[in-house]
Amino acid sequence: MKTYFSVIFSLFAITSQAQENDLALNDTIKRLQPVIITIKQQSPERMPEIKDNVLFSGKKNEVLKLSNINGNFTTNNAREIFSRVPGVTIWENEGSGIQINVGVRGLSPNRSWELNTRQNGYDISSDVFGYPEAYYNPPLEAVETLELIRGGSSLQFGPQFGGMLNYVLKRENKKKFSFETQNTVGSYGLMSSYNAIGGNFKKFSYYIYNHSRSADGWRENSEYTVRNTHAFVEYRFTENTKLSAEYTNMDYKMQQAGGLTDDQFNSNSQQSSRERNWFGTPWNVFSLNFDTKLSDNFTSNTKLFGLIGERNSVGFTASPNTADIINPLTNDYANRRVDRDFYENFGLENRNIYKYKIGKINNNLAFGVRLYKANTQRVQDGKGTTRSDFDLSIDGRYSRDLSFTTENVAVFAENQFKVTEKLSVTPGIRYEYIKNTGEGRFGVNSGNDIAFPNKTISRSKPLFGLGIEHKFLSTNLYANITQAYRPVLFSDLTPPAVTDVIDTNLKDASGFNADLGFRGTYKKFLNFDVSLFYLSYNNRIGGVRQFINNDNPSQGTFIFRTNLGETVNKGIEGFANINVTKLFNVDKPYGNLDVFATVSFIDSRYTDFKIFTVVPIPGSIPPNATIKETNLNGNRVENAPRYIHNFGVSWSNNNISATAQYRMSGRIFTDANNTTTASANGLTGLLDKYNVLDLSAEYKFLENYNIRGGINNLFNENYATRRAGGYPGPGILPGEGRTFYLSIGAKL
Repeated sequence: MKTYFSVIFSLFAITSQAQENDLALNDTIKRLQPVIITIKQQSPERMPEIKDNVLFSGKKNEVLKLSNINGNFTTNNAREIFSRVPGVTIWENEGSGIQINVGVRGLSPNRSWELNTRQNGYDISSDVFGYPEAYYNPPLEAVETLELIRGGSSLQFGPQFGGMLNYVLKRENKKKFSFETQNTVGSYGLMSSYNAIGGNFKKFSYYIYNHSRSADGWRENSEYTVRNTHAFVEYRFTENTKLSAEYTNMDYKMQQAGGLTDDQFNSNSQQSSRERNWFGTPWNVFSLNFDTKLSDNFTSNTKLFGLIGERNSVGFTASPNTADIINPLTNDYANRRVDRDFYENFGLENRNIYKYKIGKINNNLAFGVRLYKANTQRVQDGKGTTRSDFDLSIDGRYSRDLSFTTENVAVFAENQFKVTEKLSVTPGIRYEYIKNTGEGRFGVNSGNDIAFPNKTISRSKPLFGLGIEHKFLSTNLYANITQAYRPVLFSDLTPPAVTDVIDTNLKDASGFNADLGFRGTYKKFLNFDVSLFYLSYNNRIGGVRQFINNDNPSQGTFIFRTNLGETVNKGIEGFANINVTKLFNVDKPYGNLDVFATVSFIDSRYTDFKIFTVVPIPGSIPPNATIKETNLNGNRVENAPRYIHNFGVSWSNNNISATAQYRMSGRIFTDANNTTTASANGLTGLLDKYNVLDLSAEYKFLENYNIRGGINNLFNENYATRRAGGYPGPGILPGEGRTFYLSIGAKL
């Protein structure tokens, strides 16, 4: 890597020396003068009514153009990138940035699984309906824009409660050949290199990048290496018809520092007692994309996409107050646990826009179809080695060996009826058919297989929605209410213990999202979006303790997994960006000074959630007991802070830009019982609020070169965003302390 940086700096030097030597001195000075660069307003844009055959009228959405934002793109620092989007909860497992964990409106951020996560419009999660966790996200240095469409997107993109998050990658649309490089060093051994080429030649265009990054990590036992490679090629048959193909390959190896108890976290949050825990997910994503414009009134897009990937983990998975030490009897460590998943997913989506008139007013119909099939092979609880490296070999066979499939067919339509040129009403419908199957071995008992009962869950689900938008010059009033649901997941069908019983009538979670807001711009100095939201989440799945024999309580109990209750998330989301220098008309001499704030107040509560506890019978001999039913009505939803605020200031003038931003997040309960006192093993208990300040800056020179740098968590706040019950290690997972980065790049 050091050799690579030397080569890059040498290339910079050669490029400078390659200029014509006979230039006059004044021409040289003129050539080296800083180039004036206009930094656009650093705040989210919004989608137009129609883009890429998708209808956005009446829907709450944000578009982040990353070239207009200062931040640590090298390690995908979600805290900085999403600071201009209200209501985004972020889990910070570690500082690698390999996985971006975000949620909205009090929903769980776990691998962004409440969002439909996409890249260039196609799925990138493990299984959208059976296991919707996103183990992959592209490096943000390769991303042009981030598009976030809230719950109103469920009709056109699928039923996830959180909405749709789309990473739109960079493309070269102007030059025949371009080369981009960005090379970064930072705290704790961070070294990163992003390199890309792209261009246009006649009817062809292409873009290829490779991103490699490694670091020792802020915490002990948290080293990682990651590589992302992407290739894109497009052929334009005519001005209105084009075909493109793209392929992404990612591979990484990451050491898992594991969780901490509260005492360990408070004494030294950088410590780790897990040096033998590893994780890796080789990932392959590919797509074919066909765009055509059949007439001035009809456009169509078809995507064929697929995913082949793995999830591999090996480690000592006990709670953090259990030491991973050498057994004096065996003179060796304990055997580690090995878990692996293998994913193969394929899908096709067709989207169309038909424009027509009613009277003299234009109307728009968006409609399409989706076909999807996914296969997941899950092997777990393998007896791994006693070694310390990333070794997935096992002794014997896996205790659990399961096969899951998902089949999905969906059709959807939304129509924008324009009552007037300013007022539009957009009703819509989506019809889903989903079939999940599962079979295999659930466990082994005394050498005998415990069969997993063959399960098939099929259902047909209509979803409805309605959006309204009224324009007032450069602002608009919008409202939307759209149904959503969350299919039964593979994890719901495979509880931790073989003695658990699954409800044969297990239902999908269902509910709706509602928005009412006012947004827009005013005289080029104000950009704002203020809204109310209401999210109903019904039929949450959980475990109920029941008697094995109701007539004889002494025979013990079992866990019955079924639909238990409802939660409601409601609140206020607000964003405002004021360009102070434009407000006072002094931006030409003093540059652009922006101040921004995103505020969100979230009230997430259980309105009905049954729980059952075992109560010993006084004076009886254990295990004689009774089951007592209570309800968590009024309890706060776990991992949902009451507030999330971001405040920032950004200044740019000529070729310099700098940003300071301050994040404030409220305390969270980490279990549905709203346990306040931390458990001895660190798995439950209240997590305190935190405030973090980040600084970032960029200097552009010689027209094509840049230097970037920043300090994350300037005041070295000791904080945590989550407690884990399993992956990536039970206990508190600390956020990173103070770190810095410095980067140099060029685009030629």
